[in-house]
Amino acid sequence: MFLDSLINRNRRFVEAAIELHQKGEIPANSCVLDLDTIRSNSELFAREAGRLGLKTFAMTKQIGRNPAALAAMVDGGIKSFVAVDMEGARLMAAAGFKVGHIGHLVQVPHHESREAAALGASYWTVFSDEKARAAAAAAATLGTTQAFLARIQAPGDIFYMGHEGGFEAAGVAEVAERLDALDGAHFAGITTFPALLFDQERHAVKATPNLKTLEAAASELRRAGMDSIEINAPGTTSSVVLQMLADAGATQVEPGNGLAGTTPLHAVEELPERPAVLYLSEISHEYGGKAYCFGGGLYIDPVFEPYQVTALVGRDANAFDTRLNATLPPAQAIDYYGILEPQPSRPVEPGETVIFGFRQQVFVTRALVAPISGIASGTPRVEGIWTAMGAPWLGSQVAQGGG
Repeated sequence: MFLDSLINRNRRFVEAAIELHQKGEIPANSCVLDLDTIRSNSELFAREAGRLGLKTFAMTKQIGRNPAALAAMVDGGIKSFVAVDMEGARLMAAAGFKVGHIGHLVQVPHHESREAAALGASYWTVFSDEKARAAAAAAATLGTTQAFLARIQAPGDIFYMGHEGGFEAAGVAEVAERLDALDGAHFAGITTFPALLFDQERHAVKATPNLKTLEAAASELRRAGMDSIEINAPGTTSSVVLQMLADAGATQVEPGNGLAGTTPLHAVEELPERPAVLYLSEISHEYGGKAYCFGGGLYIDPVFEPYQVTALVGRDANAFDTRLNATLPPAQAIDYYGILEPQPSRPVEPGETVIFGFRQQVFVTRALVAPISGIASGTPRVEGIWTAMGAPWLGSQVAQGGG
């Protein structure tokens, strides 16, 4: 569904990706990033968040924690990042970026607590007293005091499968007192996920029950005399929902797909952020009248009901005239290849570029990441090739433009 947005709002990006692939500078199975657009998306997001007094931590798991993209976000005014897990935090810190929030989507494993404390994250989310004690003890051994966010939950809150957990919201004041009493830590605020979700029927973003839980918990904390608390409210975050979050009392937001122009709302409306990511493959071979393209990153984040995936195929701008239906392997299969249905009047050939537009989660794939700069000025350049985990890719021949 995001292919239409790519074609209509960032055609030059698609053209640049095809050109660079045909020159041998971008390998197949690449998540390609438009750094100029990521930078401008970050600027407009940071400006609106600043107007509303919201702290911003960027989530980058969707684009493979790519250091060139993180640098573009910093240039755009977003200075700090949220790590989905310890591996993400390590990569950010090693690349010289500030870890703003750790421990929320994935709690920190016990024996990695000291390493996490040494990262100096601005905020660390804990789900339980046990995790809080381990984190506080680790900070205390380093002579620091860690700011904690308590993940809270109440009956009726919703979670993605396997992501449940948190303190009972009804006792949040007592939770705050317990966390404050720990050596090496202090209670700083509360969080949940998701605070917002996309409503497919209404084609709109709506608050979840979790956001109401945050509002009620914040009121309880204020009644207990705690006025200066942080309210972290991530989920489906683009610039157009910031006012809704601020009105609910949020103080912290965490855009991810919003900075790439790939929240669900971006697929159905023209939002301020422009699309800045695509998936690039190439035709491998033909079998049984169908064309096979290389896979590895064909994981589509399932924010929509199943729909007909399509792809552009070609060696130049003529690819916009060849849009083929695609069948991708199911989630339980390995995506060695995607399958395309050629048109009778337009057979495809091995080596042709294939362009998909969909909402990605690169960090759970084996895709490569290829950020491009200079598209806005007409001088596109590949800034390097990285793995899905943020490490430099070893395929130097293609990275250097070899055939």
